[in-house]
Amino acid sequence: MQEIRIPAAGGDATTRIQGAIRTAASTQLVVILEAGTHICGGLELISNVELRLEDGAVLQFLPDYDAYAAHPVRVIAEDSDRAMISAAHARNIAITGKGRIVCGGKHFATGEDAEMGTLTPATHRPRLLVLDSCTQVTLSEFSVTDSPMWTLHFVNCEGLSINDVRVENALTMPNTDGIVIDGCRDVTVSRCDISTADDGIVLKTSCRPDGTVVGACEGIEVADCRVRSHSCALKIGTESFGDFRDITFRNCQVIASNRGLGIFSRDGGVVENVRFSDISLDCRETPPGFWGSGEALTINLVDRRPETTPAGRISGVIIENISGSMEGAINLYSERRGGIENIEMRTVALHQRPGAYGTALCYDLRPTPADLAEAPASEGRANAWRKGADGRVIGLVDYPGGMPAVFACNAEDLRLENIAIERPEPLPPGFNPEAIVSV
Repeated sequence: MQEIRIPAAGGDATTRIQGAIRTAASTQLVVILEAGTHICGGLELISNVELRLEDGAVLQFLPDYDAYAAHPVRVIAEDSDRAMISAAHARNIAITGKGRIVCGGKHFATGEDAEMGTLTPATHRPRLLVLDSCTQVTLSEFSVTDSPMWTLHFVNCEGLSINDVRVENALTMPNTDGIVIDGCRDVTVSRCDISTADDGIVLKTSCRPDGTVVGACEGIEVADCRVRSHSCALKIGTESFGDFRDITFRNCQVIASNRGLGIFSRDGGVVENVRFSDISLDCRETPPGFWGSGEALTINLVDRRPETTPAGRISGVIIENISGSMEGAINLYSERRGGIENIEMRTVALHQRPGAYGTALCYDLRPTPADLAEAPASEGRANAWRKGADGRVIGLVDYPGGMPAVFACNAEDLRLENIAIERPEPLPPGFNPEAIVSV
């Protein structure tokens, strides 16, 4: 094993770090960033390279989209084709160490949307990390602050281990998902601590610009993680062009989050054999600019492209040993029969309470077909929210008769066992007197 140590010498360190990475051959190379600040533009990892951030090292990326033009990525997300760190078709790569990565996300906001409770993002923002079609990948111990867009994005990777990583993003910056596992196989995520405005740990199956699906998500375990999210803490979807199967989320803690657990089918991929177990939840309302509001569990199916691609079926889901509190409801919704089936919930103990905003009194079907269309700024933001002619956000639907504890629409073969949901007495305005509503 060869080591190259890079001191924090001041100035732009991009050339020094990238030059060291390029010396890797068939044997393992460790590029060590020593304590101090390393200011940097875009980096590209290659096979057999470990980038190690020593304790006290800060890898500080430039707040300039053009600084990442040299290594464009092949999966577009929120109009972004760039990453601060990228790799494609690499094998045996790692980012490790107890140092920090500072992303300067605040520089990629153009203002604030007070009504929706979010910052207004710039049109073009880089992701922190995009690894595409890589194998034998390890990430461990480092921390990330203030990512401008998706933080850690893995596309069509296999043999992926993410351990003891900490992500702390602004809680008002949209699209700052913590860990994005996109069409990957054989993945473990453990002991990670995520705090972000968007999804915490999310599984997706996206499309490339040419329309090909990146792959299926299979054989994935998320365990012993702590997540705070202003969207959904532990999630499958909404990008769902490929299948999801053999997925486990276990022994996790969800704190001060908008949604706790979620499965969202939109684009044709099938979701099957999923288990959520031994998870504590604290789910709270948020302003309408965020999807969902205070829901412990959401499973929904909506045809985002009904003319061409019906959303894929969700089946074989087990939710067990779930405890905590929610300001919303448990929500299972399919816009057609047969979309959601064979769902089992057992040993669920939750306290339902009213929230500060009242946004949980609706169930949320976003993203809908309306979110694919451009609209004037006064009427919404792409892939976030749209207002209809009535002035309401499209996709927010009043519960029939008020908010229950459990709402199920077109959910077939739903089995509930040992479900205990404590509700306030007397019930607040807008609550349904029926705890469980099935339509």
